[in-house]
Amino acid sequence: MHKTIEPSILYFGTPVVLVSTISAAGATNLTPLSSAWALGWTLVLGFEETTKGIANLKQTHQCVVNVPSPDLWQHVERLAPLTGNDPVPPHKASKFRYCSDKFAAAGLTPVPAECVKPPRVLECPIQFEAQLENVHPLADPGKHYPVALAAVEVRVLRVHVDEKLIKGDHHIDPARWSPLIYNFRHYFGLGAELGKTFRAEV
Repeated sequence: MHKTIEPSILYFGTPVVLVSTISAAGATNLTPLSSAWALGWTLVLGFEETTKGIANLKQTHQCVVNVPSPDLWQHVERLAPLTGNDPVPPHKASKFRYCSDKFAAAGLTPVPAECVKPPRVLECPIQFEAQLENVHPLADPGKHYPVALAAVEVRVLRVHVDEKLIKGDHHIDPARWSPLIYNFRHYFGLGAELGKTFRAEV
């Protein structure tokens, strides 16, 4: 039997990514996202329109999409209550705080990219250097979401993969690679639950 419900979020199991961006003034930001998918060499990223990450992308048109493994979930969670916006947007003021150096706060290491200015995250086994192509505002974020949302389309320019995950010359071995999954605000790998975010309601 099925029952009709109205969950406050619809993250039914999506990979986590950390998007590094840089402002026109040269300040680096690191944004954790729970909405990302790939088709060909295009990635589509789900952003709140009020984030520093999307503001930086609109300014400089460059980013690195870093894909963490399950063992990095606690580093990701350290980023969860942080924002690069100062002052903190009103809808986040009760739970979030401003942070100027998210790499340090998360215990992650910035390393230079090859094609873009934002840094890569050393600890992430997969890193996509990318260029902004389009920003698509979502028509209606729904009654449970307080701010506007956008689907951001980026074109991948270069791919970096931990050599332990590479099979042959250009393939990622799925038997060795496991993404960090965000499943109704709880963190999973391809296995047992690892923990949950501070915003989890159950």
